[in-house]
Amino acid sequence: MTTNLRSDSRPARATAELESALAAVELQLATLGQALVDQDADGAEKVAGALRTALRGAMEQFARVARNCGVPPELRRRLALASGQIAAQREALSRATTALDQALDILMPKPDASAAVYGNPGTGSRGTGRVIAAS
Repeated sequence: MTTNLRSDSRPARATAELESALAAVELQLATLGQALVDQDADGAEKVAGALRTALRGAMEQFARVARNCGVPPELRRRLALASGQIAAQREALSRATTALDQALDILMPKPDASAAVYGNPGTGSRGTGRVIAAS
């Protein structure tokens, strides 16, 4: 009878471990979302590292549990939801970065090598020049 209790408690323990790992991912994801809303670049960078660590740990847990006793559908759904949120935040950050790059290009265009301010137009380097002797 002890064997049955052990085999029954193993999936429950695995589910509790998955729940804990997934809750850590969800917490870091929510914290990252708030840092992005607050435009806190330093905070977002720190939280992104913590999110990567939490996600790596959760994925290891999920892989181990999937091999041994299977992942409950509710936890699988929550992991998929978290993955979708990560993808959405990545996409939003990419779009914001692109918009910022475009604004910077408009405000501060890259110098055109053919439009020289001083010297001969079209030459990118100084000529040999002449030496003028003082009399």
